[in-house]
Amino acid sequence: MPIKSYRGIGDRFQSEYKIYLAVLVIVIIAELIGTKEFSIGPGAMIFFPMFYGLILGVLLVPQITGFFKIKEVKAASTLVLVAITPFMAKLGVMAGGNLPKLVEVGPALVLQEFGNLGTILIALPLAILLGLKREAIGATHSICRESNLGLVTHVYGPDSPETRGTLSIYVIGYIIGVIYFGFLASAAASMKIFHPLALAMASGAGSGSMMAASTGVLANIYPDMAEDILVLGAASDMLTGVTGLYVGLFIALPLATKLYEFLEPRMRKISLKSASTVPNAEEESKHENA
Repeated sequence: MPIKSYRGIGDRFQSEYKIYLAVLVIVIIAELIGTKEFSIGPGAMIFFPMFYGLILGVLLVPQITGFFKIKEVKAASTLVLVAITPFMAKLGVMAGGNLPKLVEVGPALVLQEFGNLGTILIALPLAILLGLKREAIGATHSICRESNLGLVTHVYGPDSPETRGTLSIYVIGYIIGVIYFGFLASAAASMKIFHPLALAMASGAGSGSMMAASTGVLANIYPDMAEDILVLGAASDMLTGVTGLYVGLFIALPLATKLYEFLEPRMRKISLKSASTVPNAEEESKHENA
């Protein structure tokens, strides 16, 4: 579907006003609900306004309520890049401002990001086995938080299968990621294999909410080291946000792409489905017009 051209701002607003008004209403509702936290065993489930916004946005798509049509969905997908660009600029400023800190904390915190690359070797073959196509690249190259979503959107485009894969894991992370990290930290601590500070460092995977859940559990398990755990977890999370962007761009995405291109043809026959079931927007548009 070709990108529609507009004669001016007024013409564009007239065509897309439903998107802007819906976003405004969704933001107001999400902010009024606010952040909600529920304790679940040693962990906690935390719902942020972003989560409510995602759910409300999904309810407006053509396949559910039909509030938006396919042409408006396509228009909204191009606006993602515009909306997320300021965030990417903020990451760049943060990276430059924290370069001295990267040197001060030593190699352990800086090099920990390379450990995340090992998950690609496990997650990507499993994703292909489950039937994902190029969505698997975006879904498995990282933990898929805000910086990764922005990165993949810029590299592949907002309407690409890679971005759909990243966005899927991003949403899932909001739903179960906090619970998962809390229980994972508890399980790892119970094994008594890793030092508490090593577990604190591992908690900083690039998500503030997941890091908070994990370090909170560890602080309760090791109260005498609680302050060091919280400080190290926060520093680790901040550095992951800085270094993870570059590791994702120069190593993780190329590695996931090459591994996908090698494995997908060889695993195609044993995957759960032979082709992507994500509908083509142009075909949907033709069907709608018919």
